[in-house]
Amino acid sequence: MKRYLALGDSYTIGEGVAEPERFPEQLCAALRQRGQNWDAPHIIARTGWTTDELAEAIAAHPPAGRFDLVTLLIGVNDQYRRQTPEAYRPRFRALLQQAIAFAGGQPRQVIVLSIPDWCVTPFAAEQHRQNEGPVIDRFNAVNREETLAAGAHYVDVTAISRRAAQETSLLAADGLHPSGNMYALWVAAALLSVPLE
Repeated sequence: MKRYLALGDSYTIGEGVAEPERFPEQLCAALRQRGQNWDAPHIIARTGWTTDELAEAIAAHPPAGRFDLVTLLIGVNDQYRRQTPEAYRPRFRALLQQAIAFAGGQPRQVIVLSIPDWCVTPFAAEQHRQNEGPVIDRFNAVNREETLAAGAHYVDVTAISRRAAQETSLLAADGLHPSGNMYALWVAAALLSVPLE
């Protein structure tokens, strides 16, 4: 039985969607359809978490054993709280190193997903923060650079997230978080980018 650890925030826990529609659940389902035997994902994620809060949660309840796959998607709340990409870098790097350690020291068993652009959503317009997409790009430049330097996989889902500006079916009912339809597109991108055996 293969083991999968998903680390993140609302985009990992699937705020606003049913459990089977969450990204980790859909990824496991897709891998099982390939005939692979995957256990239910072990998720450490909560809506609103920053890099610091994810690190604190891991320290409080460290996952045991080795995982065959680890995904990491974190940083949107650092940006939302107006922290800087420069401050984000060392915290993200530390979490990435932890993710690699959970994968038995194998960086090729770690997938980092880029931060989606929440600024295209109705929620962002209500907050008058619809022009912060370039800041998210700066955060993603950091996590991409760190991921590639560490030898892990990087999957860009930001372009997919920006389609929500025209495709409302890609958003959950809250007008902020992805729908199951968007998560399905993320899974397809991950499987296309990362040949998981």
